[in-house]
Amino acid sequence: MILLARRATDLDRPTLGLIDITVQRNAFGRQVDSFEADLAFKGLPGKVHAVFIRAPIILQAEPAVDVLASLPDGTPVAARQGNILVSAFHPELTTDARVHAYFVEIAREHARAS
Repeated sequence: MILLARRATDLDRPTLGLIDITVQRNAFGRQVDSFEADLAFKGLPGKVHAVFIRAPIILQAEPAVDVLASLPDGTPVAARQGNILVSAFHPELTTDARVHAYFVEIAREHARAS
């Protein structure tokens, strides 16, 4: 998320700027402040178990960005713009492969359109 963002407020080097979001790194604190949450994820049935480790947050998302998941307080933590998918949590740390399958489908859609 940080690397792909248009802007990271607390980063002293440029990002790739591939998705129109502004992020804040380590928004919840240090690694000892890591946490887990069950979140609704747009387009996926049920809740996604999300593991947050030194996680960033999306401070601002431009209109072209589709926010896919937010914390209960409304803080966006996953988003998509075109074929770019970002998340503040680590879906690879659970046994639920739905976020990965969603990413693969985005890649397939992009390949078909090319």
